Amino acid sequence: MAISPTEVRPEPASFRDPANRVFHVGDEVLRGLDPQAAEHWRALNGSTFFPALVAARKVCATEDAPPTLVPAATGSPWAAVLRHERIPFVSHPYEWSFSMLRDAALLHLEILRAALGEGFTTKDGSAYNLQWRGADPVFIDIGSFEPVRDGEPWAGYRQFCQTVLYPLMLTAHLGVDFQPWLRARVDGIEADELRPLFGGTRRLRPGVLTHLHLHGAMQHRNAAASTTEVRDQLRAAGFSRELLLATVRGIERLVRKLDHRPAGSHWSDYQVTCGYSARDRVAKEQFVVTSVAAGSRSRLVLDLGANDGRYSRLAAGHADYVVAVEQDPAVVDELYRKLRSEGQRRILPLVLDLADPSPGGGWRGVERAGFADRASADVVLALAVVHHLAIGRNVPLPEVVDWLAGLTAPRGTVVVEFVHPEDPMATRLLANKPAGLFPDYRRDTFETLLAARGRITERLELPSGTRTLYRTVIGG
Repeated sequence: MAISPTEVRPEPASFRDPANRVFHVGDEVLRGLDPQAAEHWRALNGSTFFPALVAARKVCATEDAPPTLVPAATGSPWAAVLRHERIPFVSHPYEWSFSMLRDAALLHLEILRAALGEGFTTKDGSAYNLQWRGADPVFIDIGSFEPVRDGEPWAGYRQFCQTVLYPLMLTAHLGVDFQPWLRARVDGIEADELRPLFGGTRRLRPGVLTHLHLHGAMQHRNAAASTTEVRDQLRAAGFSRELLLATVRGIERLVRKLDHRPAGSHWSDYQVTCGYSARDRVAKEQFVVTSVAAGSRSRLVLDLGANDGRYSRLAAGHADYVVAVEQDPAVVDELYRKLRSEGQRRILPLVLDLADPSPGGGWRGVERAGFADRASADVVLALAVVHHLAIGRNVPLPEVVDWLAGLTAPRGTVVVEFVHPEDPMATRLLANKPAGLFPDYRRDTFETLLAARGRITERLELPSGTRTLYRTVIGG
């Protein structure tokens, strides 16, 4: 039976390829295909490499669905409709650490190599075509696969450079965090933007001459030529599928060489410098476990200010999925490497400044959903976070509480730690501010604000006497 169009929600990020479009129907993720895309899908599904990649969990699980499930934009039915597995939490490449972007890139190149071996390619090279199951990357853009045409280059090469390779080179070669660059431009970093940073001897660093300078020069030279003309020129020059495969292997070797191991930061040593006593730590861990385990199993937990992931790991024992948010890219990268080595598929680490979280971006500001629009958590952990926002970043205390409540699903739970003004960490932050700037930063004020937004079901003062934990049901 066909579903009413009012129940179908088009995915705002899926509009650039008119051959296929992603929709949401309830909790289902569906993709409509036009006749040519449907033909490509049938060939893809009948191949050897594609089912093997799905079985290895490197490509999202996909199956045929009734074509009447979603209407086409023109009002006529799609030639085919696919049903995809739902990714637990959608993230964006500018929220990933260096190692996450590199591992996602390597997976994309591995998939491309496998596809080329059976006569397929990917027409897109965007980092946004990958998502995560915990610390495992997964390719999601099934509509990107199409038969390869002899004599043609990889159509996704420019996208790959701008959203993957250039960001990796920026960080690996110059030590500059790529996240703000990608966040500022949804289509990635243009070669012209990056080239001035790689003059002189920097031109000799791995990948720079070939993929930045020469690629940029070719773009300028062919700016007036049509895509068809460029393809004809390449065919005439003897460009072959074997040469394309060799090119992809060369890019893969380059990506494997790129690395970045930053020096330790203040946050990387936070568990040592934060000042918790052993008794505080034990009491806090018990409170977190009890809070997450209370009631039915949590679908999604947000751990804000996750640091080394101690509490994310505790929460993962009682939840389907945990998103571990931390501001410092180096800390997130270290956490990701550990989670990856553990084979952890229920914790996703992300780089995010809580005082400046990812906004909506791209076309009409909704092509890439903002963090708050993606977050509707059953449990929000805000441990040792409030004082950094309220004192360190001058965010009014009512705004902090409102924000935490807004990240929570209806009748969800906020587990929050309030650091008293006399706590050594709060004292250190206040010492850098004018006297009397935060008269409302008090425990009783904080409790009143919490109670106005929900029901405080439990509170615990840690043994040190300068920190209090609260479990609050929002709207309860």
